Parts: sequence; C-alpha cells; structure tokens
Amino acid sequence: MTTLKTIILEFEDNEYLPDLYGEHNCHLARIEQKIGASFTVKGNILAIEGTKHARETARQIIAGLHEGLEQGGRLAMADVDGAIRMADFLDAPKKAAIFERKDFANKENRIRTRNAIISPRSKNQARYIQALRESNMTFGLGPAGTGKTFLAVAMAVSCLLEGKVERIVLTRPAVEAGEKLGFLPGNMREKVDPYLRPLYDALGQMISMEQTEKRLENGDIEVAPLAFMRGRTLSNAFVILDEAQNTSPMQMKMFLTRFGENCRMVVCGDPSQVDLPNGTPSGLYHALKVLKGIDDISFIQFNADDVVRHPLVGDIVRAYDLAEARQSKK
Repeated sequence: MTTLKTIILEFEDNEYLPDLYGEHNCHLARIEQKIGASFTVKGNILAIEGTKHARETARQIIAGLHEGLEQGGRLAMADVDGAIRMADFLDAPKKAAIFERKDFANKENRIRTRNAIISPRSKNQARYIQALRESNMTFGLGPAGTGKTFLAVAMAVSCLLEGKVERIVLTRPAVEAGEKLGFLPGNMREKVDPYLRPLYDALGQMISMEQTEKRLENGDIEVAPLAFMRGRTLSNAFVILDEAQNTSPMQMKMFLTRFGENCRMVVCGDPSQVDLPNGTPSGLYHALKVLKGIDDISFIQFNADDVVRHPLVGDIVRAYDLAEARQSKK
C-alpha cells in the first residue's frame, strides 16, 4: 500500500497567488488532473499531497510557474500545460537523455523581451530555443500552433533589445501562388499587411504595437514580402522567413544566400501544408535535402505533441497525420 505524504510550500506574500492558482483554482485543478497530486490552499500556504513522484513533480511545476510570475511573466492555462509537458520530459527515465534534459531545464533556456519572459512548453520548443540561441541558421518545421514563428520572433526581439543585431527582417511569400501583388488594391503596405499580420501580432506581444510601429518607421524592424529580398545582403540582422513551404526552390536559394555578416536566419514552415500550384516543388522540402549535414544549420522538427494552442488543435493534427499515413499505404 502506498503511503501519501505532504509537501508544504509557504510563499512570502500573496501577490502572485491569484495568477498562480488561476480563477477558481483552475490551474491547480489542471495539475491535479495531469500529475495525480492534490492541493490544499490556506492563505499563503499550499499543501501538496500524493505519491512521492506526484508531489515532487507538482512542487517543481508550481515553483517554476511562480518564479516566472516573479520575473514579470504572465500565466495562462497554456503555460500550465507547457510546464506539465516539460515536467514529463525532465522526468523521462532514458539515461541517454540526462545531460540533454539538464541542459534544457536551466533558467537560461528562456527568451526575455520587454513585455514577456517566454519559457519552452515542450521538449522540442526547448531544443528550438537552444538552436535559435546557438546556431546561425535554424529551420523550424512542423504543424501550426507549435510556436515556430512566435519563438523565432521572440528571439529576434530579444537580440535587438540586447544590441546583438541592428535590425529584424521578417518576410514570407506574400501570396501563396506567385506573389501577384499588383492585382491587389491599395499601396504596397496595404497589399502585404494581410499576409504578414501573424508577424505583426507576434511583435505586438513582445514590445507592444506602438513600439512595433515606431521601429517599423525608423527601420529597426522591416516586414516585407519575400520578393523584396532579391539582390540584398542582410548583415547585422535577425532574419525570419515564415510559411517557407510556399517558396519555390529558386526563391529559397535566393533567400538563404542573402546571409551576411553577423546574421541570424530562421526558416519556419510546415512541409505538409504546401499551397503552391500542382507540379511546383516546395523550396522548403528541397532545402531540407540539399542542406542536410552542413555545420551550423539546425533542423528542429515539431509534431502534434508540441501544439500549444487549444488541445483540440493537437487532436486535429494527429487525426490528419493518421489519415495521411493510411492514404500513403494504399
């Protein structure tokens, strides 16, 4: 028979506890559901009961989330789910991964921007953050909702604020089938804005939309369609190509060869979601084959388990992956 014991956490004050516990203690309830521990709240004291593994895992999750709040972070249910996923990864029994897990668990594996402190919510996000920090070129590959572009923009903003680069360049194919901007109404900014909106939204979360607009005006941040990259050399810049699966091999080669001095380059895309006309090969898929094995280029593959949007998105991705696997066997 397993004997349940208790861990007592006593917080210095109650300032962060409402956010930590969640409305009606919903964050605690989610941890209880996933980990198997149980919580009892009394003032600034939190009692954790359960098996040794459950209560220690819950303690680590609570301590990590509380530390993030103390450092100015925000806490949503997605952050709680991410902390639970990371706890599962760090507790994995595989001896070969001990050094790797320790490396991912350190406090430096976070991204700091003016408005947010971003921690990885899955093991592949942790690998991605590490690659963004250490590699000059990184490919983030996988389904929607895994944080590929968001984390790349966060790292770009962090590097800009720290003075590691002089500017951020964000680009993507403006129109999936050929970038025919001339057929769209309005000036160039009005034509490309709808296609680049996800990048603007990510920037707004890091430094506010007001600061984003100011930095766009003074050139610290440039957001442009991929066609505008031709003929340039991008130096002292953090450059991100989003929706890279919708480039042709020629476009991809053009983009990658813009690499200049003190440049960081990130390519984000989902090879399974190509919107190019039938018969047009994807530049992302081609690049993965051509560039494999080159030093200082990191390839991080995300999957449905890394989806950090609503859990339903992960279920949808898994369902489509299963359907595609069945189709390929026919």
